[in-house]
Amino acid sequence: MVRIHVTGRSQLKDVHGAYIVVANHSSHLDAPLILGAMPSRLSRYLAAAAAADYFFDVWWRKGLTALFFNAFPVDRSAASRSNGLTGKLLHHGVPLLVFPEGTRSKDGTIAPFKAGAAALCIKYGIPCLPLAIIGASEAMPRGRNWPVPGRPPVEVAFGEPLIAADGETVDQFNKRIERTVRELHVSHQPKPPISLIDPDLQNDPGTPGTTQTPTEGAA
Repeated sequence: MVRIHVTGRSQLKDVHGAYIVVANHSSHLDAPLILGAMPSRLSRYLAAAAAADYFFDVWWRKGLTALFFNAFPVDRSAASRSNGLTGKLLHHGVPLLVFPEGTRSKDGTIAPFKAGAAALCIKYGIPCLPLAIIGASEAMPRGRNWPVPGRPPVEVAFGEPLIAADGETVDQFNKRIERTVRELHVSHQPKPPISLIDPDLQNDPGTPGTTQTPTEGAA
């Protein structure tokens, strides 16, 4: 199992109706991690956008994807058809999970966001729920079908829901969404271990565990 640490979930308390969850994408763990991190009242009807050419290419994968992740196919080569389907879902009040990078990152870094989610939020007057996933690419990187043994916890960090401002263009709103996700991703990176030894004592010959250079202590 993958250990999950969730932050910012309290910011979702006033969210209801249709909305679009937007997140960075680096692992096949991302969708189940998000579904597990969200309050059940919000995740229950959340529909995840999944690449039609990968998750819906054979009958068994299509069935499992739709069953466990409530996923719908997105044709990455025909955006207009995909937008028609997502629009129908939003029109009927179904919230969506979208990975605007379009594909999984190979190294955990975040690629530029495509503007589809921002455009849908503006068109339907609905909020965007930005979040960042930290550590999923290390837990189960591309090329693996099962999480790495001994992996560290994965963090899911929710940001404040975003609404397009009056007069804000799709490009401007998309950049604001991307900036928010990037800031969440950076601010929730694991902190390096803290040294318990005072740096001023590192070269003190009387401090246990320190060493002297050959010239130290020479007359």
